[in-house]
Amino acid sequence: MLDDPAAGTARARTADPYRDLDVIDARAPRFNQAVVGLGALAALATGAWPLLAVLAAQLAVGLVLGRRFCLPCVLYFELVQPRFGEGPLEDARAPRFANAVGAAVLGAASLAYLAGAPRLGAALGVVVACLALVAAATGICAGCELHRLGARLRGGPAAASRPRSCARPAPRRHRAARSGPRPPSSPAPH
Repeated sequence: MLDDPAAGTARARTADPYRDLDVIDARAPRFNQAVVGLGALAALATGAWPLLAVLAAQLAVGLVLGRRFCLPCVLYFELVQPRFGEGPLEDARAPRFANAVGAAVLGAASLAYLAGAPRLGAALGVVVACLALVAAATGICAGCELHRLGARLRGGPAAASRPRSCARPAPRRHRAARSGPRPPSSPAPH
């Protein structure tokens, strides 16, 4: 990764993609969504429904064994990220949940095809393809938003799992909640 390609100065990653699993480069999930969306679309367009099972298995392998075994992740972290640099880091929980949902729906689509319900399998494949491609193009990930909604309903840290690029400003705290001396530039309370 280069800060200044003309000067040839290299910049180190701030997070190791294979060891720092609590965070992820915000562009990595979008790359993964593009691969899954285009793969599902290709499977549906060609009738090669076993590709849906391969995509489901790949997502599951990445979730269980880690990013080092996720082929789209390896492509991104070894080929794309070194070329364009590390993007902003975000909490990895929401993309991980979205991958689990995608693996489940793609697995259900594959099972539907196996059970002789090709229309159901195709419908589930279309849902994944559309949602993954919309997420890849816009950054609006349905699975990530479901995770955040669930965290809010549970009372968990939903704001912490929001990518920095879409982070809302933190709510202002009441002055009494502050600890320590007040900075000199702050007006005195009334």
